[in-house]
Amino acid sequence: MINEELPNLLLVDDDVTYCEVMKSALEKRQFSVSMAHDAIAGISVAQQETPEYAIVDLKMPGPSGLELVKALMDLDQNTRIVVLTGYSSISTAVEAIKLGATHYLSKPASIDEILSAFDRTQGDAQTPITDKPPSVARLEWEHIQKVLSECNGNISETARQLNMHRRTLQRKLQKRPTRH
Repeated sequence: MINEELPNLLLVDDDVTYCEVMKSALEKRQFSVSMAHDAIAGISVAQQETPEYAIVDLKMPGPSGLELVKALMDLDQNTRIVVLTGYSSISTAVEAIKLGATHYLSKPASIDEILSAFDRTQGDAQTPITDKPPSVARLEWEHIQKVLSECNGNISETARQLNMHRRTLQRKLQKRPTRH
């Protein structure tokens, strides 16, 4: 049941335990929280009660969090969306922002980081720039994510484009990206 007096927040993540913990923390911060565990269920919940805020996992079974961001923006351009992911890449971050997400954070992110991300309306010119180039593993991850995005998430086509066996690509995608 949605509490009309509290800000309405939609939480969509396929990790049920994570959702329960996050929901509890958000309710303590005075949000009325609705949950879903995949993009299709998230769209259904949002159609019943358009959220003011949304926290969306990027990688879920079925349609991705990027598709959910697009659907949420189609419902209401004013929804403040933070995309969370354990599989961050430059290409998915750029696409999330282009589709209308307010901010993009790598997991794990604290509740304070997430809530402050809702208020980020502009870039930060003071963001530190590293002198250290990314590792080969990180560059590989970024390239795979870029090609995957260009192939609209189609694993088989991405594998063909990369001249890689589909199972090898799937194994690489299941690993968390390296930080540098």
